[in-house]
Amino acid sequence: MYLTPQHILLAGATGLTGEHLLDRLLSEPTVSRVLAPSRRPLAPHSHLENPVGELADILPTLGGRVDIAFCCLGSTLKQAGSQGAFHAIDHDLVVAFADRARELGARHLLVISAVDASPDASAFYNRVKGEMEESLKSQNWPQLTLARPSLLLGQRQETRLVEQLAGPLSRLIPGKYHGIEASHLARALWRLALEEQEGVRTVESDELRRLGR
Repeated sequence: MYLTPQHILLAGATGLTGEHLLDRLLSEPTVSRVLAPSRRPLAPHSHLENPVGELADILPTLGGRVDIAFCCLGSTLKQAGSQGAFHAIDHDLVVAFADRARELGARHLLVISAVDASPDASAFYNRVKGEMEESLKSQNWPQLTLARPSLLLGQRQETRLVEQLAGPLSRLIPGKYHGIEASHLARALWRLALEEQEGVRTVESDELRRLGR
């Protein structure tokens, strides 16, 4: 069964995947409102509501009906500056966003996690992503979609040397570890948002690539 969402809440609209997803949402005739808080102003659009500032400060002020929420938040240890700061963004802020989305009436939350996310992972990055997933599951969403992409491919505003080096190699790896274009991930998220399926759904990177083609 497919739904037709009208009111969307989006976090991370200035990120690599978030930018692609925002463009898609604003081009959909069924979407009448996109509420997209961001640190810097977004290009104006008749269906876009864009509170500007730090997300943690903006969350309590958000209002209006929300049907579906997308969370494209994500950082790196280098960007965050410390493990504590990374956890505050990729776990705490994501969970706070989800709480607010639920308060505004959203019944489906779609979140970008990471390949091999697990609270038991040895790698700190994957462990935080896994802890984030478990925290969201405990919120008892009617519908929760956890997207686990592999290395995201696309033109970023900032330079990430490791991703520049690993990107070409990731295109050669089969299965869920094959790199995925951010535009394809955004398309997959939208397709998943249109599906009505109760409970938690975890979507690995190879399936995301298939859905996003």
